[in-house]
Amino acid sequence: MEDWALIRQLAAEGIPHTRIAARLGISRNTVANAVNSSEPPRYERSPAPTSFVTVEARVRALLEDFPDMPATVLAERVGWTGSESWFRENVARLRPHYQPIDPADRLTWEPGDANQWDLWFPPARVPLEDGSARPLPVIVATPAHSRYILGRMIPTRTTEDLLLGSWELLSSLGRVPRRQIWDNESGIGRGHRLAEGVASFMGTLATTLVLLPPRDPESKGIVERRNGFFETSFLPGRTFTSPADFNAQFSAWLTRANARVVRTIKASPTSRLAADLAAMRPLPPTPLHLGWHQRVRLPRDYYVRLDTNDYSVDPRVIGRLVDVSADLERVRVRCEGRLVAEHARVWARGKTVTDPAHVAVAATLRRAFREGRPRAEEGLTRDLADYDRAFGIEG
Repeated sequence: MEDWALIRQLAAEGIPHTRIAARLGISRNTVANAVNSSEPPRYERSPAPTSFVTVEARVRALLEDFPDMPATVLAERVGWTGSESWFRENVARLRPHYQPIDPADRLTWEPGDANQWDLWFPPARVPLEDGSARPLPVIVATPAHSRYILGRMIPTRTTEDLLLGSWELLSSLGRVPRRQIWDNESGIGRGHRLAEGVASFMGTLATTLVLLPPRDPESKGIVERRNGFFETSFLPGRTFTSPADFNAQFSAWLTRANARVVRTIKASPTSRLAADLAAMRPLPPTPLHLGWHQRVRLPRDYYVRLDTNDYSVDPRVIGRLVDVSADLERVRVRCEGRLVAEHARVWARGKTVTDPAHVAVAATLRRAFREGRPRAEEGLTRDLADYDRAFGIEG
């Protein structure tokens, strides 16, 4: 290509073809061809049949019926014995002609329209009450118009904790968007089946739940991209002593993150939040009946189980029905409306939480049971003549 450019330059300066050929050590025909061509010369290999041609028709027939069939299975079905990489390259060339096309439109988000939800599982291990440390889910919400980020670490991904976390984030936002967009999270719902309590939660908020179909990341891409942002901008260099410490650090960081300018909207989420909130619906006037709720008969060992942990209860209500309720922070047990136990909720797994007062009451009750009921005093006898007089019998 360098010779072609030099030949055309020398010819444009008026140097004869003969002198150009002598100077470059090439033939005059080569000089003439270079001057007459409008494109640089390139080597083109003449097409020739390859080894894939012998199986291409059968590969096309299989892709016609099964466009997602893996290349390894295709190679086995057609009896391919040649290079695996060469076969994959040709299958990749053919496959787009048979796969159905699913175009993704560019979405526009109006103020107050939608809230995108997701669970982020940070790779950091958070210390728990028993000294263990493990990753915990973080529920994240992002109003799509403003891109304002809200998030909170929760103990589990069960429906009870997901709804509790959702309510706390919406309460901090102060308003409710018209739609709540989730993907197929089992604690919320899959397909057309919602988890228990989700429909009443959405109905009380007067909002619409949208469950996305599989393989539709574009419809919830705003909140999913935030997860990667957390791992590159929030986590590096941080350590945590407890879930409460994580939430405190995360909340403080989100205040700064929401004030930064987002490239796609050319504004900060904080500056667009007012317009988003103005178009949202108000929170319901009555508190929601959320969290863990169950009614059990208190067993002899005076403990109730919530999630995977056991909590002690006043043993004076053994054998009676008690109502167990819990939110993200506290566990409460009531018997006929009276509070008989209250504990801080433990986020560790398989632990036993005991109130020393309950143990003391149990010891008193056990001692009284072993002593038995007091017996009647001995020596108290009745004169038989009293019975004769009562029945009118003379002696």
